[in-house]
Amino acid sequence: MFALLVILFFFLDIMMGSVTLSPSGIFHSLFRGGDPQVHDIIMKFRIPKALTAVLVGLALSVSGLQMQTVFRNPVAGPYVLGISSGASLGVAFVILGFHGYITSEGLQWYGNWALAAASWIGAGTVMLLIMIISVRVRDILTVLIIGILLSGAISAVVSIMQYFSNETMLKAYVVWTMGSLGNLTSGQITVLALSVGAGLILSLLSVKMLNALLLGENYAMTMGLNLNLARFTVFAATSILAGSVTAFCGPIGFIGIAVPHISRMIFRTSDHRVLMPASILAGSVIMLLSDILTQLPGSGRIIPINSVTSLVGIPIVIWVIFRNRKYTET
Repeated sequence: MFALLVILFFFLDIMMGSVTLSPSGIFHSLFRGGDPQVHDIIMKFRIPKALTAVLVGLALSVSGLQMQTVFRNPVAGPYVLGISSGASLGVAFVILGFHGYITSEGLQWYGNWALAAASWIGAGTVMLLIMIISVRVRDILTVLIIGILLSGAISAVVSIMQYFSNETMLKAYVVWTMGSLGNLTSGQITVLALSVGAGLILSLLSVKMLNALLLGENYAMTMGLNLNLARFTVFAATSILAGSVTAFCGPIGFIGIAVPHISRMIFRTSDHRVLMPASILAGSVIMLLSDILTQLPGSGRIIPINSVTSLVGIPIVIWVIFRNRKYTET
């Protein structure tokens, strides 16, 4: 079902925009040499944007699923626990600190990789800090509050960097923070796709480890699980997935926390052999749907993607918190 929805929403996302395209117009432009302008709109703008939405959706969903399992925290997610903020700090160092050293030619290749690598390092550093804290503090809400405080501290550091940056650097960073799926160059999409592919492979390799961790770390170790290897694999996968998305699309919130819970509600299982592919497909569907909702047909205006994903994710976060408080009180 999810696979069919991915195809359906992918096609709808290509149709929707400032210029609404008909299915017949898309077919003729792609396969029968129709209107060249329509062909350019589809190939240069609509398909890359829809492909970016799929990559973003699956990357954030899988990283959120892994974080919820490793931290044993149902409200864990790249955005909520500050992982995206750490990635943003890495991007800020590149854009605000070294933007003048990256030429337009270099940005097409090594500049994109530098942006991605800085984002991975920032995301991984914050994730490591949260993991150390969560070992000592078991309370879900306390870890959540600490994640919010870390995000605030990182935002303060970025604000100081913005204050001392020049106008060109500041404008580039502010535009990036708005979050977008449609402003990526072909080089950026290539780097994003390769990075997400690598992170996804690591995530699929960690499925058995994640299932073992569901039983608790001590029990998993008695089953022969190498705990350090499991943590490193999940850390690397999550940092690459969440960091890559943040590097090129900006901080996109609440998809990582919402989609794993949606997958659990639909399939009623905690088995990662089911939840991993379910989260991949569900994340792609929800991100494509969010991208469709950001577009106001005929107006030429686009709602910020974060506004839509927040409206999807925040109610689920509130529901999870209240459900866990209910179970704790009973």
